[in-house]
Amino acid sequence: MGCRPAVSLLIQWTMRQPRVSPLSSHGIAAILIFLSTAVSLAQSAPTPQPSPAPEAPTAPEAPTASAAIARIVQATGATLPPNTVDTIKAGDPATPVTGIATTFSPTMEVLQKAVAAGDNLIVTHEPTFYNHLDSPAMFLDDPVYKEKLAYIQQHHLVIWRFHDTWHLRRPDGIAEGFVAQSGWKAYMNPGPADEQGFLFTLPETTLQFLALDLKRRFHARAIRIVGDSSLKITKVGYVPGAAGEAMQIKALNRDDVQALVVGEIPEWETILYVRDAQLQGRKKALILLGHTLSEEAGMDTCAKWLGPLFPGMKIDFIPAGEPYWTPESVPAHTGLKKSSPTPKPSH
Repeated sequence: MGCRPAVSLLIQWTMRQPRVSPLSSHGIAAILIFLSTAVSLAQSAPTPQPSPAPEAPTAPEAPTASAAIARIVQATGATLPPNTVDTIKAGDPATPVTGIATTFSPTMEVLQKAVAAGDNLIVTHEPTFYNHLDSPAMFLDDPVYKEKLAYIQQHHLVIWRFHDTWHLRRPDGIAEGFVAQSGWKAYMNPGPADEQGFLFTLPETTLQFLALDLKRRFHARAIRIVGDSSLKITKVGYVPGAAGEAMQIKALNRDDVQALVVGEIPEWETILYVRDAQLQGRKKALILLGHTLSEEAGMDTCAKWLGPLFPGMKIDFIPAGEPYWTPESVPAHTGLKKSSPTPKPSH
């Protein structure tokens, strides 16, 4: 209670009292008692406190690499197969994730770009250390292996391979990326989930123009074609990467596949098979994009797919790029220059 309410009460109380002489001792005593009580009440009243300011929202705590990996695998809806290669290849699983980089292959250039971008969890589709299982057995004293491992350790990177479960997701994550880059979504054949993104019926074209269109869409420097260049094509199959001879020939034996787009294969396997098929008059053809180009778009799709799983997290797709070049298409980063054609000897 403040002073003004006390005075107001005093005035009201005084008006209700019988008139007394200004010098009446009884009146003065009563006033003093009333004022003393009012002051005591005012002093005992709690002082109003300002409302506390609302706390600023805090950013979500960064997941560790192992927690982020578990979240990714769970989101695929797939089960890790026995003896999976989807494991951490280098780095501490307890590392807090500052950013995620997806890539087809963690080349030295990819790792350097990831460090520059602030990404310390590298999600790669293919191996880091030059063999399917990333076994270091033959590289322990190798200078290339040692320098790469030292770079990873120096920058506290965590390298995780995302191969088996990305293929087991439905739709297959790699096939989804291929469909997007090829522009063939409208031409996908209906069928079971495990065939989605692998079989297409295109407007009629020739093998040559089909190959040229893929070369343009995938920005390829070097692709290889086996078959009759003038062969009319509408039915196309896609078997990415290095799926092996058995899967490739099984696809070629389908009635709804005239041309098969693959990554790679030894020349004495599917390539020889298609050459003989062509020489026997069979309408079959093979287009080899190269392993990288046949799958890399799927890791671009992966980066986009990861966004909703990690709100606020920095996520980048860093392409490894086609490893091959030809004398007619020398990439700038090799440092090599096109040489002039060798002059013909004069006679």
